[in-house]
Amino acid sequence: MPGEDPAGRDLADAVWPSVPSGALVLVPVGSTEQHGPHLPLSTDTVIARAVAERSAGSLPATPAGPPLVAPAIAYGASGEHADFPGTVSIGHDALRAVLVETVRSLALWAGRVVLVNGHGGNTAALDAAVGRLRAEGHDVAWTGCGVPYGDAHAGLTETSVMLHLAPDLVVRTNAVAGDTRPLAELMPDLVAHGVRAVSPSGVLGDPAGASAEQGRQIVRAMTTAVVRRVGAGHADSRGRLLDPDR
Repeated sequence: MPGEDPAGRDLADAVWPSVPSGALVLVPVGSTEQHGPHLPLSTDTVIARAVAERSAGSLPATPAGPPLVAPAIAYGASGEHADFPGTVSIGHDALRAVLVETVRSLALWAGRVVLVNGHGGNTAALDAAVGRLRAEGHDVAWTGCGVPYGDAHAGLTETSVMLHLAPDLVVRTNAVAGDTRPLAELMPDLVAHGVRAVSPSGVLGDPAGASAEQGRQIVRAMTTAVVRRVGAGHADSRGRLLDPDR
């Protein structure tokens, strides 16, 4: 079932003669940024990779073979977290260039490419990069791996997911509640002043009550959504994959 065990083929571990021309390739796109005092800097990358792997394992093979999962792009546009030590942000312009060149290179042998994004701050770069690539004629699209009912950052949602995917990286004794207002209400202050001005801990939400079982269910929901979108193959003008019922 989607969201259970990763089963996609890992491109990084393959030898070149085994890589089929024309394969569907999923590229996880994450970030290296603070996730409160209890979650690792790699959180978004861990989640994007896990969802890509599980989605690849649930998608049907094409005539070229099973889907492949490329190495994750681990640096994103995380300027809003720059006030926290450990954060590494390459910004929108650099990320856009990395995405464009990654897909151009993949297109020399791959078929369809789908970027699976784990960090909301990457959205503008993804829209710009994928829009340009599609204008060039590349078969590429992107999708997020969030859930509509999740909290904003390092709260119950991400903490539960990480307790499921990488419990050894979660420092539960350090977990604290941050600003719990809805993201739409927080956004003006986040854009103007960054996360630290809103939440000194870096948490936007409350990790209390997080559990690995909730995380398993959330990852399953993320994976199911990605599989449905990739399978339907419908994208908007920015190259974002749409849910089949839209």
